[in-house]
Amino acid sequence: MTHHPLLDATEVPATEPYLRTVGAVFRAFREQDSGCVSYGVRLANGERWFVKEATTAAARRSLARAWTFHRAVRHPAVVPQLHRFAVRSGGPAVVMPWCPGEILHHPALHRHGGRAHPAHPLARFRAQPVTPVLRAVDRLLDAHLAVEAAGFVAVDLYDGAFLYDFDAGDLRLIDLDEYRPGPFTLEADRLPGSRRFMAPEEWRRGSRIDGRTTVHALGRAIRLLLDAGDEERAWRGTAEQLAVVDRAVRPDPAERFTGVGELAAAWRRSVR
Repeated sequence: MTHHPLLDATEVPATEPYLRTVGAVFRAFREQDSGCVSYGVRLANGERWFVKEATTAAARRSLARAWTFHRAVRHPAVVPQLHRFAVRSGGPAVVMPWCPGEILHHPALHRHGGRAHPAHPLARFRAQPVTPVLRAVDRLLDAHLAVEAAGFVAVDLYDGAFLYDFDAGDLRLIDLDEYRPGPFTLEADRLPGSRRFMAPEEWRRGSRIDGRTTVHALGRAIRLLLDAGDEERAWRGTAEQLAVVDRAVRPDPAERFTGVGELAAAWRRSVR
């Protein structure tokens, strides 16, 4: 049986030097808020892989959480963690397939014109006809039906998790490392995440985090994807679809949809 240099690795001295002995590192993502360093590597046989290494204690906890999540949730839109190996100089590291596409969040361009910058991936996504955008929203919801069915809730969902292949018109989800089994009680002052996506309860110690919290994140995501401007005054969907989003993001969790299943059903009725 042929030994695979990534999927069969158990321990390496250091990640990047090892990757350079088994292939070519064609991308490196070094300055990440998560405390991880990631690499795109091309093996000699042409296979391309994504390898992510934790470099801090918080990142190690996050990757451990993500490993549990990916053992429980499998969906075509969720880029899976297939293997992990120990790194003597830090680690651990996880191995994922390399998927084509662009992240719909670009920090550098945020500082130079924001998401409305014509070169920004989100601006280009929004410039498409409505049909492929609705297809991406449906894929987002479908993936979260699988998340809900596995008993997990969304934490730290934002546009940095959206990998969009403009050629194929395909949305995938990455870096869902903070997703957790739920419901649970928030024991910190706040959860990690983007202010643009977070529900009020994610800022309150002792609050309940459950499917209604996931509904809020998805509602904010739909608004971001289907609105043509950052000021959210250029809604491209119908009034019925906007009503679904408005209910999803109500401040009081009791006034939202009860979970992803109810949200997805309401959204799909509005798209017919």
